[in-house]
Amino acid sequence: MTGSAAIARPATNTPPPTATLAQQALAYRFDALPADVVELAKQCLLDWFAVTLAAADDPLVRILASDAEEEGGKPLATLVGLGTRVARLQAALINGAASHALDYDDVNMWMSGHPTVTFTPALLAQAEGNRVSGRAFIEAFIAGYETAGRAGWLVAPGHYARGFHATATIGAFAAAAACARLLGLDAERTATAFGIAGTQAAGLKSVFGTMCKPLHAGMAARAGLSAARWAAKGFTSRGDILECAQGFAATHSADFNPERALGAPPNDFHIRNNLFKYHAACYLTHAPIECVKALRLNHAIQPEDVRAIRLKIDGETDKVCNIQQPTSGLEAKFSLKLTTAFALAGVDTAALSSYSAANAGNARLARLRDKVAIDFQSGWPHTQAEMSIELTDGRHFEARHDSGVPESDVSRQGDKLVAKYRSLATPVLGEAKAEALLSAVQRLEALDSIDDLLAHAVR
Repeated sequence: MTGSAAIARPATNTPPPTATLAQQALAYRFDALPADVVELAKQCLLDWFAVTLAAADDPLVRILASDAEEEGGKPLATLVGLGTRVARLQAALINGAASHALDYDDVNMWMSGHPTVTFTPALLAQAEGNRVSGRAFIEAFIAGYETAGRAGWLVAPGHYARGFHATATIGAFAAAAACARLLGLDAERTATAFGIAGTQAAGLKSVFGTMCKPLHAGMAARAGLSAARWAAKGFTSRGDILECAQGFAATHSADFNPERALGAPPNDFHIRNNLFKYHAACYLTHAPIECVKALRLNHAIQPEDVRAIRLKIDGETDKVCNIQQPTSGLEAKFSLKLTTAFALAGVDTAALSSYSAANAGNARLARLRDKVAIDFQSGWPHTQAEMSIELTDGRHFEARHDSGVPESDVSRQGDKLVAKYRSLATPVLGEAKAEALLSAVQRLEALDSIDDLLAHAVR
């Protein structure tokens, strides 16, 4: 197409965003990181291993692993859970897809996506066999996480609203930043890595409920790892990919907020706003689930006594997790009505087995599902919900919840994550290996080599 108008971004008083983002990513030093930030990084990593191990036998993983075996390549990196060794870029793709396969991984609302699943697989793939210390790994981990928050906020909210899955797109920049830090790139080559990652960044929300959604995390990991590796070898791209005409921001969002995105993050670190999942479904279903749990606990509501349920929630959820009549376990994770019915019927929303075709088609659950009426609100926080339940005897009960508030007690959060980890990892690894991996993650900063982690992460 000729003659198309190049969209130029307005001038700002901030330094060039791509170059600034590169400099920020390279600035983290372990000794300068606050203790709670280091602990949060380890919690994110433990949660990542938990959800990745639990997906080791997922059909998605089997398909990708089989394809990697057929394709071949130098076996330098481990597939978590399976133990198979494949080429580094293949490992980043497959481990990334696996870690998002169950939709049980962490979330950051500033990124508008799932941060840890995008850069952790890339870091592990690059670190394995290269004697990367735990401290160096944590520095790169924080570089990736903070880049996810900054790059996400640069183009929010228009980017996600336009139909892009930020886990895939923003995640590519996060993975590039993490790997650039790990590889020791300078700021110029890190900006180039962003340019390489940016032209690969892709992922559409329209495929939610299919295998392509978790694939996005793997695509981001592979794009970021390849971008950093290629930039290190002299591969060229633009060094201003975020802000240039026809660049990432211009083509992917109506919003462009460099002053906000590149300034001090909330609470000084984006990782302090990380949200862990304790329900194995889309995060935007969590507030309604918590409303139901509170109403059942406080008023002893029984499913058979419910006449009607009215849910108020932000209208953006209609585009993300409002599958009306899911037929598979994967679709069930993206159904506000069915997950509400699950919670009301006492189905364990933390259990992976709850999200099955059998439950999606269960007649009793379907009757409850169809009692849910959704009143979409404009401009609400995505993580907020209000619920009213009317009983057959005429009584009404109401509850509200915001699932976007991070846990203030990092130690208490750690205890909850250890329980989640054990419930997911032990059935895959067995108790001895699961506990050994847990111990290795908890003393990550003392490890001489990240290989000590991966040795325990296979059956």
